[in-house]
Amino acid sequence: MDMRAPAQLLELHLLWLQGARGDIQVTHSPTSLSAAVGDTVTITCRASEDISYGVHWNQKKSGKAPKQLIYVVDQLLSGVPARFSGSGSGTDFTLTISSLQPEDIAVYFCLQGYDGPPQ
Repeated sequence: MDMRAPAQLLELHLLWLQGARGDIQVTHSPTSLSAAVGDTVTITCRASEDISYGVHWNQKKSGKAPKQLIYVVDQLLSGVPARFSGSGSGTDFTLTISSLQPEDIAVYFCLQGYDGPPQ
């Protein structure tokens, strides 16, 4: 019998980003998921048009301000565990969390990225 504790991850399903030709619609999938501690999960961000600069991935825990995890597609911010990784280009980007931990329960979302890490 599998005795691993379940973890519930939720994410936003729709964001609007400002693009060169107007608003870019971004959808996330899945819109919610359940996984067990130790699992690997992948979240996809798909834009309605090319995002040439890539995306930043953010984590929003209940009652806390959003925290940026990854900038410009795949660059991990200092202090973010290596189990988080990003990839993608054009209109499709992914956030992967390997070896899921209980503290990873959060809302995850991508934003269009133009610059490097926050100062």
